Amino acid sequence: MTLTCLAENTSASGLPTEHGLSLHIATEGINILFDMGQTELFAANAQRLGVDLAEVDIAILSHGHYDHGGGLKKFLELNSKATVYIPQNAFIPHYNGTRKYIGLDQSLKDDPRLVTVCDDITLADGISIITHRKVPTLHQPSGDGLTMMTPNGLAPDDFDHEQYLMIVKDGKRVLFSGCSHRGILNIMEAMTPDVLVGGFHFSKLELDDSLAQKAKALGKYPCQYHTCHCTGTEQFEFMKQYISGLSYLSCGDKIEI
Repeated sequence: MTLTCLAENTSASGLPTEHGLSLHIATEGINILFDMGQTELFAANAQRLGVDLAEVDIAILSHGHYDHGGGLKKFLELNSKATVYIPQNAFIPHYNGTRKYIGLDQSLKDDPRLVTVCDDITLADGISIITHRKVPTLHQPSGDGLTMMTPNGLAPDDFDHEQYLMIVKDGKRVLFSGCSHRGILNIMEAMTPDVLVGGFHFSKLELDDSLAQKAKALGKYPCQYHTCHCTGTEQFEFMKQYISGLSYLSCGDKIEI
């Protein structure tokens, strides 16, 4: 499969960047869009990279935060055929702390092309969506003060609005995770993929023994990691000494898996 990064925090190719993530995946005649970044930038970069978003067959939103679903409206304008699979509770209002809204555009909530995923679902041969229920939070999830609105007011985010894309090709299990808010160690323990693509949500962590222990735990898995976005570039450089199969995916990068 061919993976093209349309939006990410960094760029080695000279393409414009933003705090967000959008990935285009071409596999077995099926074009998949995983997340849509924070703005319309993913669409502009797709054009620069020769990726036709009108030909996307399946779109998947990893969770209900603005930096992954901010471009949803633009995608619906550009593509008239793809079903967009959104996780349960994606449109619950989400906040950073008590004031900053980081959720999705509420005007899109009832768009008929959005399909809410409540249980694991197979989309095509070897392509499936796995819900948060597969990932028990045995280790500390990556909360960082993020909150959600409940009938009783704001509460800590439970990240029940997170889902993952699994593609099995030639016996290899490739897992896509937007931000791994439920905890990258929990995700790895639950699903043990051969390849993981996505953020670790480590960007606010100190470069200390705690991060070293997390890196060592990840390094014990026979997994190739293509990390990005919320992992943090300093944290990435620090973890390389503990994880041999760790690489960074920047905006404009195209890789074969």
